[in-house]
Amino acid sequence: MGIFARTRTTSPQYGTAPIKAAAGAANAVRQVYTYTVGSQELQALQLPVVSRARDLIASMIGCLDLRAYNLVWDPTEQDYEKNYVEGESWFTRPDPNVTRNFIMSNTFSDLFFYGRAFWYVTSRYSTGFPASFRWLPAGNIQTIDQLGPQFFYPSDEIEFNGVTLDTANVVQFLSPIMGLVYSGAQVIDTSWKLDGAARRFASQDLAGHGYLQQRGGEPMTGEELSELAAAWAGARRDGSTVGALNEFVEFRPYDSDPNKLQLVESRRHQMAELANIANVPGYLVGAPTSSGMTYQNALQARQDLYLFGAKPYLDCVQETLSGDNVLPRGKHVEFDLDDYLGDNNLVETPLVDAPPSQTENSDQ
Repeated sequence: MGIFARTRTTSPQYGTAPIKAAAGAANAVRQVYTYTVGSQELQALQLPVVSRARDLIASMIGCLDLRAYNLVWDPTEQDYEKNYVEGESWFTRPDPNVTRNFIMSNTFSDLFFYGRAFWYVTSRYSTGFPASFRWLPAGNIQTIDQLGPQFFYPSDEIEFNGVTLDTANVVQFLSPIMGLVYSGAQVIDTSWKLDGAARRFASQDLAGHGYLQQRGGEPMTGEELSELAAAWAGARRDGSTVGALNEFVEFRPYDSDPNKLQLVESRRHQMAELANIANVPGYLVGAPTSSGMTYQNALQARQDLYLFGAKPYLDCVQETLSGDNVLPRGKHVEFDLDDYLGDNNLVETPLVDAPPSQTENSDQ
């Protein structure tokens, strides 16, 4: 009966100073217009490999149901067995205002980028256990006692947009993996610089990529040469494909390989590096792989995504939500992976060799 009992909010009416502080924190949490995304996270998300890795894992975690169990000792097997029991009412929708897919996906995203995530308890059962939550963006959280990037323990001093929160009303998820914006800072920065060089090259007109050389007549001064070059470059910027030179001036195009100018091989190598820091197999995010395979069968792809990418975060979320501050002692919560990892209605896809351009120099 406890899980269906009347709930009570964590923001009581105004009274003493502590109660006013609690109400102020609840008001700060409700001010959604103050929620922001960290600049480092936005920078990382603009890299296709990072964005794809995040979206794949987030879509997986967001679609999984929650279920509850107790551990029962089996004397025959000399081991504990899971005895599945009725779950909490919030299992379907931890935040009544949004879908479970939304709150779980964003919780994972914070763990992925920052190494931690936060839920604020918005109501409780009469038993005192949480009945509903609200996801708080990690980019808006400051922990005075732990500045990061490695977080060793749940914080005792949490501020949300400058407002102090009661840690008893905050569920803190601590990832076993350091946040990508910290561990992958150099790889992300290098990828940005390489992409920036490619963007600058893409804005140039290859037809006018070269230099003008005087071949005869009275030598032109430096000023005259500069004016001639500026006029030639201006015509190219205006979209003109026709040029006119007299018999004394010759246009000589640069003898260069566009692939080298666009840093194709270096950028391909960075794609593999980004897949490594995101902890996902390269073939799932379009990065080159030494195996030469673009994809495997659908079941194997799901298992790889789970084992290498999602499992640490799934374990973090379900073990945190099984804590004594969320559920009664002895009751546990887990994600239902049976349908996701099962082979129901999955058709095997034969292995396909990647085209040469996807595998060349992939072991650099």
